[in-house]
Amino acid sequence: MEYREADLTRLATVPVAARRNKVNPQVLASPPGHDDRSFSAFLDSLPDVLAARDFRLVIDAVVAAKQARRGVVLLLGGHVIKVGLGPLVNSWLQGGIVSHVALNGAAAIHDFELAAFGGTSEDVESGLADGSFGMAEETGAEMNAAITGAARDGKGMGEGLARALAARKPLPGQEASVLVSALHSGVPVTVHPAIGAEIIHQHPSADGAAVGDTGQRDFRRLAGSLPQLDQGGVVLNWGSAVIMPEVFLKALTVARNLGGGKPTHFTAADFDMQRHYRPRLNVVQRPTRAGGQGFLLTGHHELLIPLLVWGVLDKIHAGEPR
Repeated sequence: MEYREADLTRLATVPVAARRNKVNPQVLASPPGHDDRSFSAFLDSLPDVLAARDFRLVIDAVVAAKQARRGVVLLLGGHVIKVGLGPLVNSWLQGGIVSHVALNGAAAIHDFELAAFGGTSEDVESGLADGSFGMAEETGAEMNAAITGAARDGKGMGEGLARALAARKPLPGQEASVLVSALHSGVPVTVHPAIGAEIIHQHPSADGAAVGDTGQRDFRRLAGSLPQLDQGGVVLNWGSAVIMPEVFLKALTVARNLGGGKPTHFTAADFDMQRHYRPRLNVVQRPTRAGGQGFLLTGHHELLIPLLVWGVLDKIHAGEPR
């Protein structure tokens, strides 16, 4: 067999001075300074490349949206609440940053349990072995009663759960509850269920008609909030791999159908532990092709989201009069 070898002596080279470099001393990370070790100094010290650059652009987009009074929509998965980030979401709600918060069913359950009982996140494997997983009596009874009552009163699931919590005594985890904070902050809160995917649907108190009625109402409410994204808003998907990206895509098409193709030209970002097909396409790429910018930021929720929340609040407070 005859092998052919490329003749490297005939290659055409170029001078390094004529080459365009992506990295130069101006974009490199800097170590902690002696005089300023504030959080803003930390963010400024990050290298101006790749995810660090994108991270700062998302911070800038959220701050700009608040200043321009455009929508900032949060889509929340269950793990975000389970790892203790509810108080950070609440800081944004109370600061007037968020215009709508939408939770999948798991996020609502973890939030409700934290607020009502002061704890959540059971051991699934041990509970599955004996059939006790998801069978906490109070969780099923109280949440299903709130959903049934919301359907009776013509309210959405998010509003119904939030009002039930706000009226509950005692409420040991009130300060951690996104549902309660949204209600008190006057921010629309919606819950988007998947029948059979959530532990409260295992209980005899579950009413499928009420789940469907309140869930459909919350879908319409989310679609009704999305026009606020037009020309400068932000949508952030935190930790939902399937449900919220799918719901958001359908709500967006409803909003555009009713709004003559708007909203467009907004920022979309996905924050999750790994990259998934649906968040990438349904939140970040497809919605921004008509204008806007999209980002995928990958990392542990309990590290990445606090950095974002602190970064936004730090930048907002830095621009406020002392």
